[in-house]
Amino acid sequence: DGCGYTVLGPESGTLASINYPQTSPNSTVCEWEIRLKPGQRVQLKFGDFDIDDSDSCHSSYLRVHNGIGPTRTEIGKYCGFGFKMDGLITSKSNEVTVQFMSGTHTSGRGFLAAYSTTDKSDLITCLENASHFSEPEFNKYCPAGCVIPFADISGTIPHGYRDSSSLCMAGVHAGVVSNTLGGQINVVISKGIPYYEGSLANNVTSKVGPLSTSLFTFKTSGCYGTLGMESGVIPDSHITASSVLESSHQTGQVNIWKPENARLKRIGPPWAAFISDEHQWLQIDLNKEKRVTGIITTGSTLAEHDYYVSAYRILYSDDARKWTVYREPGVDKDKIFQGNTELYQEVRNNFIPPIVARFFRINPLKWHQKIAMKVELLGCQFSIGRAPKITMPPPPQNKNDDKNGDFSDDFINSVKTSLQTDKTTFTPEIKNTTVTPSVTKDVALAAVLVPVLVMVFTTLILILVCAWHWRNRKKKTEGTYDLPYWDRAGWWKGMKQFLPTKSAEHEETPVRYSSSEIMYFYFVFVGACNTEYAQPLVGGIVGMLHQRSTFKPEEGKEASYADLDPYNSPVQEVYHAYAEPLPITGPEYATPIIMDMSSHPSTPLGIPSISTFKAAGNQAPPLVGTYNKLLSRTDSTSSAQALYDTPKGQLGPGAANELVYQVPQSLAHSTGSKDEPS
Repeated sequence: DGCGYTVLGPESGTLASINYPQTSPNSTVCEWEIRLKPGQRVQLKFGDFDIDDSDSCHSSYLRVHNGIGPTRTEIGKYCGFGFKMDGLITSKSNEVTVQFMSGTHTSGRGFLAAYSTTDKSDLITCLENASHFSEPEFNKYCPAGCVIPFADISGTIPHGYRDSSSLCMAGVHAGVVSNTLGGQINVVISKGIPYYEGSLANNVTSKVGPLSTSLFTFKTSGCYGTLGMESGVIPDSHITASSVLESSHQTGQVNIWKPENARLKRIGPPWAAFISDEHQWLQIDLNKEKRVTGIITTGSTLAEHDYYVSAYRILYSDDARKWTVYREPGVDKDKIFQGNTELYQEVRNNFIPPIVARFFRINPLKWHQKIAMKVELLGCQFSIGRAPKITMPPPPQNKNDDKNGDFSDDFINSVKTSLQTDKTTFTPEIKNTTVTPSVTKDVALAAVLVPVLVMVFTTLILILVCAWHWRNRKKKTEGTYDLPYWDRAGWWKGMKQFLPTKSAEHEETPVRYSSSEIMYFYFVFVGACNTEYAQPLVGGIVGMLHQRSTFKPEEGKEASYADLDPYNSPVQEVYHAYAEPLPITGPEYATPIIMDMSSHPSTPLGIPSISTFKAAGNQAPPLVGTYNKLLSRTDSTSSAQALYDTPKGQLGPGAANELVYQVPQSLAHSTGSKDEPS
């Protein structure tokens, strides 16, 4: 009556004293007989040992024997509080007897131990967790029976498990090892996360866990992808059922709970059986043989219909006629899988070893109210290597053709027999995985290139849009009388070296206009002539310019056009504004303006008219006197009117052979008449 939690597997197992980890009761005894295959030896490892030693192991102790029965021999007798046994206890044969004796005592938890074959040198117990190991990655062997009621785990796959979780129990939850068989785990330690989710998988409930400094995951090399129920790869015609429930809604609408509705995470009603008994089934055709490593199930997922399956069996077949019920290796009874405990939660169960088949059936055994479920199968493709094709040379043509023919037939028959004999009859060992399997190289390459190309084209489009927008803004900022950005003073200075140089005399006498003079000329001359293009307002002596160039802008303060009064505005010497570029079909030089300053009241007699005609040669006509600027202001005491003759080439009062524009005259209107232009 002293036996506690016990799982004795064919190659490993777990055993504990009664009431562990609480204090064991007084006066109890238990014996465990462990048998392995002939030729193997047993090794025993203690995870916890706490037995009263007040009487020097006389009434309370743990004794280990080689062999079973009367011929057994003692290996050792152990007791003590918090006894530490770092090494392994190894037997001399494939049989071991473990005896626990509990006398009168007031404390002591008892013990928990694990056993395996001696070839598993990295054996650990079900109590080990990730914090017991300092390596970032390590391999350990978990014994069978690590789904213990007195341990817990936090987390799930693929995010990972909290470092305080039992390694082997988490391995069972993740589907890496079987609770019945045990197995090897490859653990990877990484940085912890703030929150660990809980889930139900392989009859192990993972709890929600808080922040931890580290977590662990399992590194495996198997297959764990979805096989097409949720995604729709499996067509509706490949999903069948024993019966279908039909129900009527209050509005009179008929709901049919079809088998094709049994797709995981699909919105709407699930598949439901018309009759709820143990003979109902849901069948899935995978179209060809595949390696199936697990299954995920949910209930109806409809709040108004609290239906779900709590236990089921799995059957599989290659032809949908002969069915096999899934059993774990070494177990002579059908495997019963734990289903859902409520209608929403996803529950996962893994097949260790995997199932290789085309047709699968889920046979519900227990349910809540009605049989209803949604499912998804986990696994990967399965392929068998083909036998090499045998190429035979043609037989020689001679008198012994009959003998050679008999020899060829015998050889072919022997080859067929050898191929049939060598055919593999067992399932290859493939480890399960806890993460989504890697996709093919082509898919991975496409997954990388597509986002990169999208980003590149998006960047180019943005650059073109920005350039177009900047160009439009640049054009808008250029006014009617402004020059393009490439024709400003900075550009002129850069091109100055390619143009003819002015003489020193010309540079000493620049011609400048005040703002009032500019406005006066603009309104009087341009308005009167009504020419097609505005002409530059320039006077004085100008040197030779290159073809299709405008006048060189002088440095200084820009002219102001705010003062429109040509008489009352103060005289300011400013530089003239830029002239507009001449059109392609225009003349080589700007149209000259000839002014006669002899009629100006303030002008001394004898001063010739100032013209903007280009002088012959490179020498410009000199200025007379000390006047070095052109004044176009008139006295406020006398009014005058500037008259212009019609340009050459047009009909008018002027003669056709005269200059292009005659000099305007300024006459007083005292008598109400005007002189003819000269």
